[in-house]
Amino acid sequence: MLTALIASVVVVKTDFVFGIQAWTYHRFTTFEAIEMAAQAGAENIELYPGQELKPGSDVGVGPEMPASALGELEAQLTKFHLRPVAFGVTGISRDPNEARKLFRWAKGLHLMVINTESTDAIDTIEQMVKEFDIKVGFHDHPRQPNNPNYKMWDPNYVLSVLRNRDRRIGSCADIGHWVRSGIKPIEAVRILKGRIVSSHLKDLNEFSPNGHDVPFGTGISGIAEVLAEYRRQRFNGPADVEYEYHEENPQAEAAACVGFLRGWAARE
Repeated sequence: MLTALIASVVVVKTDFVFGIQAWTYHRFTTFEAIEMAAQAGAENIELYPGQELKPGSDVGVGPEMPASALGELEAQLTKFHLRPVAFGVTGISRDPNEARKLFRWAKGLHLMVINTESTDAIDTIEQMVKEFDIKVGFHDHPRQPNNPNYKMWDPNYVLSVLRNRDRRIGSCADIGHWVRSGIKPIEAVRILKGRIVSSHLKDLNEFSPNGHDVPFGTGISGIAEVLAEYRRQRFNGPADVEYEYHEENPQAEAAACVGFLRGWAARE
C-alpha cells in the first residue's frame, strides 16, 4: 500500500524533497498532523518519535509500535497522499541490535533519512548506514551557554564528526536553530558543503535565542538564499518546514511556508 503511494506521489519540481516536520503539529496526534500537512499543501512528511498516533491512542510513533498501529499509520498516509521521508530527531543506540530495530522500521517505511544527535553512536550508525542504505543526519539545536559540552550548534563541530565517515552520514541542517545561535544559515550551509543530507527549514524574526518563527520570506534566515545554495551543492534530501510558533494553531503559517517553497521551485 505504502509502496504504491510512493510511486504515485508527484514531488515539487526541484532537486530535493519539500515536506513538513510533524513537530509543527506536536500539539496534535500523528493522524491529525498528516491531515493538516496535506491540507497545507505538503506531499511529504517527517515523522517524529513518540507522537501519539491518533486521538485516544496510547501508541507513539516509532520502531516499538505494534504491527497493527503501523498498518494504521500507513493507511492514514495513503489516505492523504503523503509520503514519509524522514524520522527524527531520535536517539540511536550504540548497541547494533537495538539500532537495527530502528533502521529496519525506517526501511519498512521507505524513509530517506533518520535524524539524530547521537554522536556517541557514530560507529554503530556507520555500520547501520552501510547495512540498510539509509542516510543519517546530525541535527543542531541552539547553542547552550550554560552547557559548553553541547557542540551540535556549531557546523564546524558537526563537520569534524563527519570527517572520514560514510558520505550517507551528514548534517540535518536546522537553519532556524543556527539563527538562534547567532550563525547566518548561508555561512553554515557553505561550511557543510556536500555533507548535508536533510534540513529543517525555519525563518526567524531576529538573530536571538528568543527569536520566533515567521512565514518564509518575512524573516532574516535567508530562506531563498539557502535553497539556492542547496541546489548549487546538489543536495537531494528532505527539506522540511518546521514551524514552532502559534503552536495551538500553526496551520495558516505552515501553509504559507509550503506555498513559499512551491513558489520558489516554480520560479527556479
